[in-house]
Amino acid sequence: MSTYSDKLKIFAGNSHPALAEDICEYLGTELLDARTKRFADGEVSVEINETVRGADVFIIQPTSPPVNENIMELLVIVDALRRASARRITAVVPYYGYARQDRKAKPRDPITAKLIANILTAAGARRLLSIDLHAPQIQGFFDIPVDNLYAAPLMIDYFRKKELENLTAVAPDVGSVKRVRSIAETLNIPMSIIDKRRPKPNVAEVMHVVGQSNIKDSNVILFDDIIDTGGTITQAANALKENGAKKVFACASHGLFSGPAIERMKKSSIDEVIVTDSIPQKNSEGLENLTVLSLAPLVGEAIDRIFKDLSVSVLF
Repeated sequence: MSTYSDKLKIFAGNSHPALAEDICEYLGTELLDARTKRFADGEVSVEINETVRGADVFIIQPTSPPVNENIMELLVIVDALRRASARRITAVVPYYGYARQDRKAKPRDPITAKLIANILTAAGARRLLSIDLHAPQIQGFFDIPVDNLYAAPLMIDYFRKKELENLTAVAPDVGSVKRVRSIAETLNIPMSIIDKRRPKPNVAEVMHVVGQSNIKDSNVILFDDIIDTGGTITQAANALKENGAKKVFACASHGLFSGPAIERMKKSSIDEVIVTDSIPQKNSEGLENLTVLSLAPLVGEAIDRIFKDLSVSVLF
């Protein structure tokens, strides 16, 4: 029996119901009845079969592929809850889609990370809870509170339990340096960086390893926020093995695994792929060296603290 009052309500869209159930199990409460359907022409239809008047409502909906479908579901659910007089609506979006377009890299580029922030706020969301936003400045795109939690502590705990010797943390590109440094400092291990350039989206070209002396005969933690098509992570792993790495553990907060990613990782020098369950792993069949870490305790604890008006910063 839940110890929460009837003012805490948790709903989920169709994006990742398994994660929503795990979060509710952690909290000792139930996932409430909201049904998301489609009209014949594909339009989203939502039925909220619980009263939410005056309630603190959390909607668990990663905006993972199919991205546009899941974003639209989230917006319609938020709108339905706002019109049903929910007191506060928190969008729990473990993977925030469109985050990689967070600046104008060239003339006439859109900034879609800001666009989604605007739309979500306009729909009625009053707080966002996410995991490892692609760029920290995305928090500033919102005019509502944003809690950006990190998957690094999960990775750190995982490697502490493995008790490997001669570990080195490696950033696959300059953009990952800050999150990789936190792992290196916590585990008290050396750090290296892959110098990479990207001639066009989803195409990566590894140049060389900065800090090669740390790599030889080491077990490497290669950590990024997203594995999409797998180009960056597999080329980085191959470069590390060429520089003498013993084992390469490819870690990411979000395992999108689009297009050729699975085949690339199967053929690569990666010894183990480690991701969180921020995204349902529907297309990872055959990737036998895949490990999926649960976000349910982290997200569940954050929901508990937000509901009780306690500090969330202790989870960062």
